[in-house]
Amino acid sequence: MSSNTMARTVRRRTLRVAAAALIVAAGLSLTACSGSDTAGSKPAASSSADSSTGTKGSDAKVDTKAGVAEKAASSVRTETLVDGSTAKVYKLGDLHYRVKIVNDGDVLATFEANEHDAGLDANGMYVVLTAGGEVQSWMGGEHRGPGTFKLAGGWTAKVTKVGEGHYRAEIIGHGDVMGTMEANGQDAGLDANGVYIVLSTGGVISAHE
Repeated sequence: MSSNTMARTVRRRTLRVAAAALIVAAGLSLTACSGSDTAGSKPAASSSADSSTGTKGSDAKVDTKAGVAEKAASSVRTETLVDGSTAKVYKLGDLHYRVKIVNDGDVLATFEANEHDAGLDANGMYVVLTAGGEVQSWMGGEHRGPGTFKLAGGWTAKVTKVGEGHYRAEIIGHGDVMGTMEANGQDAGLDANGVYIVLSTGGVISAHE
C-alpha cells in the first residue's frame, strides 16, 4: 500500500470517528434538553402546589371550594353545648368533621376529627367530636396528672407527662390497656364505648358518660 493510500485511509477513519463523536454529542445534547424541559415543567408543578394557598390564577378554584364548604356549612346541624355556646358541625369528608364553637357571633374555637376522635378543654368545658361527627360536651370531673385516676364508666386512666405541653393517658379496663391518648400541643378526645374522655395539654383529664 502506497503512502498516499495510507494517508487517505487514515483521513477516512478520522472523519468517521469525528462523525461518530458528533452523533454522540448530539444525543447527549438532546438528553440534556429533555432534562431541562422536565426541570422547566417543575415551576408549573410548583405553581399548581402554590394554588392551594391562593396564588394568582387559582383564586377562582379556591373561592369555589370555599363556596362549596360554606354551602355545606349552611345545611350542617348546630348543637347547643353545656355552657350555652353553639357547636357548628361541618362534614369535610368520610370520617372527617370540623366543629366551630360560637358564642354571641364570635368563634371561640375550631377543631377537627379526621379518622379519629378529637377533644377540647375549653376553659373547663370539655368537648369531644367523634370521627362520625357526634358532639358531646360537659363540665366537671377533672383530674390533674400525672397520676392514676378512676373515670366515668368504670375506666381507669394512667396519665404521664412526656414533655412540655405533652401528656399521655393509658385508658385501662379490666386490667388491660384498651387505648392510649396523646395530648401533644393540642388536646385529645376519645369515645370509649359511650364514655367521652378529654385529655388536655396541661395534663387535665375528664370523662363523661
